[in-house]
Amino acid sequence: MSNVTSTPTKTPPLKAAIIPVTPLQQNCTLFWCTQTNKGALVDPGGDLDKLKAAVAQTGVQLEKLLVTHGHLDHCGQAGMLAQELGLKIEGPHEDDRFWIEKLDDDGARYGMEAHSFEPDRWLVDGDTVTVGNLTLDVLHCPGHTPGHVIFHHQPSRLAIVGDVLFQGSIGRTDFPRGNHADLINAITTKLWPLGDDVTFIPGHGPTSQFGYERKHNAFVADDVLRARTI
Repeated sequence: MSNVTSTPTKTPPLKAAIIPVTPLQQNCTLFWCTQTNKGALVDPGGDLDKLKAAVAQTGVQLEKLLVTHGHLDHCGQAGMLAQELGLKIEGPHEDDRFWIEKLDDDGARYGMEAHSFEPDRWLVDGDTVTVGNLTLDVLHCPGHTPGHVIFHHQPSRLAIVGDVLFQGSIGRTDFPRGNHADLINAITTKLWPLGDDVTFIPGHGPTSQFGYERKHNAFVADDVLRARTI
């Protein structure tokens, strides 16, 4: 479990930790409100004992589960954990319903335990989710999957972006209903306006900042995209 510095202030409103899960080393994020000690897990795709141990280690009181999109490494065991702990699930956008409905089949195909579920709340662009006293903005960012959403906490300059963007790369779009143009549009019109100083937690790999990716990412750096339009 690795900690993420959400803000340079001495008493940040939000703290976060990354717990890689499943054979695909998916970054499940545990974040919590420092005022209330209430928290949420984003994309609890598997290794539930590991996730519960991380929660116990921090002493956080889980309030809900959040899901960015319907791929099994991100949400294959979210329904199991929700049922066990009596928690509600919020997200993703309903356009990912077809992914969630076939989690059992995908789990069997990849040798991973995964089960379909029905979120308590499907999310749409412009929604907010609350955890303790925290309010996070929801942005619908299709492309990797049609119903992918990301979560942004503006006061902390922190975004949890799933498989939309990575350090030095972007999400795959060769899955059913993936769309490369939609993904590039989501990154440039939804993520970049949040600010260059925003730190983001991707679905896999290390954290980065939007400003760094705008300079160095081989797929979506400003210079790269500008050259493609000339």
